[in-house]
Amino acid sequence: MDAAPLPPVELLVCVTCRAANDDDTTDDTRAGARLYAALACADLPEGISLRAVECLSNCNRGCSVALRGGALRWSYIYGNLGPADAAMVLDGTARYRTTADGLVPWRERPVHFRKNCIGRMPPLDEPLKEAAE
Repeated sequence: MDAAPLPPVELLVCVTCRAANDDDTTDDTRAGARLYAALACADLPEGISLRAVECLSNCNRGCSVALRGGALRWSYIYGNLGPADAAMVLDGTARYRTTADGLVPWRERPVHFRKNCIGRMPPLDEPLKEAAE
């Protein structure tokens, strides 16, 4: 019996992010917009869509991206990225895409993802746990 197909993954890129030296740039030349442009020119792996978003509220940690993949996967936000990181972001996104739950084994994640995870959110369908009294 074939396994159920994995749901698609969204790679969200903050296009309003600035690098430390981006003080005098216009919106289309900010580091986040340049990262998005680099990703948009790349061959996206199957099942991955790219979306530009405005402000992931991570302004002190460089360019940020988010990965989300349906109701059963964990979602992540990564920071301290720049336009030169496009290939690494695609590699990490492709690894995320192959998981049913969004949990890429630690050593299989790009090093940058290991060290620059801003946060993660549980799947929408994650059972709630009662708080200890």
